[in-house]
Amino acid sequence: MTLSLDPEIAAALAPMAGAPRPAAGDVAAQRAFWEPVIGAAGTAQPIPSDVKTTDYAATAVDGEPIAMRWYAKEGATPGPAVVFFHGGGYIFGHIDLFDGPVARYVSAGGVPMLSVEYRRAPEHPFPTPLEDAYTALLWLHDHAGELGVDPARIGVMGDSAGGGLAAAVSILARDRGGPAIARQILVMPMLDDRTPAPDEHIAPYLLWSYDDSRTAWPALLGDAAGGPDVPATAAPARLEDAAGLPAAYIEVGQLDLFRDEDIAYATKLGRAGVPVEFHLHPGVPHEFDSIAFDADVSRRAVADRVRVLKSL
Repeated sequence: MTLSLDPEIAAALAPMAGAPRPAAGDVAAQRAFWEPVIGAAGTAQPIPSDVKTTDYAATAVDGEPIAMRWYAKEGATPGPAVVFFHGGGYIFGHIDLFDGPVARYVSAGGVPMLSVEYRRAPEHPFPTPLEDAYTALLWLHDHAGELGVDPARIGVMGDSAGGGLAAAVSILARDRGGPAIARQILVMPMLDDRTPAPDEHIAPYLLWSYDDSRTAWPALLGDAAGGPDVPATAAPARLEDAAGLPAAYIEVGQLDLFRDEDIAYATKLGRAGVPVEFHLHPGVPHEFDSIAFDADVSRRAVADRVRVLKSL
């Protein structure tokens, strides 16, 4: 047998076939191409009416304000919470585009979330996005009491680059001695700046391409991308010592460029004694659940994420 797209995912992707893709290195074109796609996917399902939002701001280490949006169900009792980092290859996306997905997680799981408008590369390269993420984590711990949050039950979550940020902030919090993170929920995370040689078996099905990664990582890391001096807090796949990291939930599609790095990261955490739940979804590319939210594989994946959120 050979690898192939899940039929439901293939049907959803059909309208995108043949669409011209941005050239490698063109950040503006990446933003112009992807942000409308993200926006359309985010609003393709109803935004739950039982989730209310409140906007806040935290002060980053350089004095700049970081916008954040708090999502919570009405009448929620004190308990866990999650800091959420959106995807976008570190170069595109913002919290408004993810209102729908975040609100749906909160409605389904009952766990409030703080979505973070971290600054994007290349205008704000590493470590700015990471420091913004850490600022938001600190802010939620500092304001846990007034928000009805148990500070011992705060997790981090993200998809794609946001998953990479969630992994990186977990490493940074460990190395800085806190604050504690209850769990890291890494959805198809972007972890390795060393873009691999093309895999002929998955190349025809990639939604996030090798050229996309060759645009994103240099935007974040400059000339250091792919070289010997990239720290694990920039690209978590570089991590050498995973001991002491929070328990992890990691998932990725089998037709995703990030498949191998995510498998390797789950293995690295597991060998260090970190509890790991890992899912490899057959027949699906990057962000499959956003493209075909009614597909059976998407429903199962989202149900698993909600289950993990409820377990915090």
